[in-house]
Amino acid sequence: MLLHGIWILKLRIMKLVFVSNYFNHHQRPFCDEMFNILGDNFIFISTEKMSEERKKLGYSDKNTPAYVIDITGDEKKRDVAQSLINNADVVIAGSASSKLIRKRIAFGKIVLHYAERPFKIKPSFFRRMYHYVRFRFTDGLKKNVFMLCTGGFAALDYRNLGIYNDRMYKWGYFPAAIKYDVDELINNKTHNSILWCGRFIDWKHPDDAVRLAVRLKASGYDFHLTMVGSGYMEKELKEMAEANDVSDTVTFTGSMPPNMVRRKMEESSIFLQTSDRQEGWGAVLNEAMNSGCAVVASNEIGSASYLVRHKENALLYESGNIDSLTAQVEYLLRNSAEQRRIGAAAYNTITELWNARIAAERLMILIEKLQSCGACDVFPDGPCSRA
Repeated sequence: MLLHGIWILKLRIMKLVFVSNYFNHHQRPFCDEMFNILGDNFIFISTEKMSEERKKLGYSDKNTPAYVIDITGDEKKRDVAQSLINNADVVIAGSASSKLIRKRIAFGKIVLHYAERPFKIKPSFFRRMYHYVRFRFTDGLKKNVFMLCTGGFAALDYRNLGIYNDRMYKWGYFPAAIKYDVDELINNKTHNSILWCGRFIDWKHPDDAVRLAVRLKASGYDFHLTMVGSGYMEKELKEMAEANDVSDTVTFTGSMPPNMVRRKMEESSIFLQTSDRQEGWGAVLNEAMNSGCAVVASNEIGSASYLVRHKENALLYESGNIDSLTAQVEYLLRNSAEQRRIGAAAYNTITELWNARIAAERLMILIEKLQSCGACDVFPDGPCSRA
C-alpha cells in the first residue's frame, strides 16, 4: 500500500521519535524509510554505548545519519532528547530506560513499545522480570500504550502477564532487503552448500550444526558446511569436528563483516538457524531468506512463526532435536528442486512483505488508525497485523 497525496503532507507534520539503546545496521533500513516519509520530523535517540563485542560483529554504523541523536554522557543532549520525547506525536520505545517515556505516558500520548519476549529464561531472568514488572506492567495497562511484538512469542508472554492484550501488533527487525534476479541468484549457488553463522555460544547451538555434519557424512551425503562466527565455543567446536572426522566437510571461517556474511548467504543453498527460545528474533533469518537460501530453522526462535510457513518458504524443526534437524536437512539434500523452490519463496517473503519499506508504510497506517479509533485491523498478516 503506497502513501500518497494529501495524506503524505499530513504525515510530514507528525513528529515521531524512536528511542532505543543504540543505532545499528539492522535498524538503519527501517529508520531510513521513516526519514524518507517524515523528513526532519523523524528522530532516533541512542541512549547507550555499543559493546565492543557488537562492534567486532559489525553492528556499528560508521556513517551515522543526521537523524540520530546520541545522548550517552551528554546531559545537554539528554535534556533536548527528553523534550523531543515528551512533545512528539508518537514515540517508539525500544531497549531504553522506561523513565524517558513516563511523563508522556502520564499525559496520555501514544507510545509504541518495541520488544522481544521477556521470558527467555537465562541468568538475568529475575533482573529482567523486575524491569518488566516495575515499568512495563504499569505501562502495559495504559490505553495509550501499544505493543510492537518483535517475534511470535512476545505476544504470548505479555498476554500471560495480563498486559497489552488487544493492543499488540506484529513487528520485527528489518535488515536491508536486497533485490536480485532470483533465478540467477539461485542458479549461482554452490550445490548442497550449508551455512551457519552467528556467535559460538550455547543458546545458539552451533554444536548442533557440527553434530548434523557428522550424521550427514555417516549417511554418505555430498555436502559442505561452512561455520561463520566466533565465540567461547570455537575451540570446542573445532575439536568436535576433528574428533568425529568431519574436518574435511566443515570449514570455520572466523567472524566476518555483515557484507561478507551476505555474500556467503548468496552462495549457499541451505541455511541453518539453530538457536533456542533465547533468540528473541534472529535477523540472520531475514537475511538468509532474502538471499534465496532454503532455511532450516528452530521452531523456538522469535522470527520463525512470523516469517516461516513450513515447507512453503522454509522448514522448521523441533528445537534441540537433532533427529528433527537431520530429517529436514536430508529432505533438502535429496531434493534439489525443493531447495530452489523454497529458496525462491523465501526471497519473495522478504522482498514482498517483511521488509523495511513495507514496515514503515504500514506503521504510518497503524499510527493513523490508533490516533483515530484506538485499534488497527487493516492488515491480515505481516508487519502491523494483529499479534
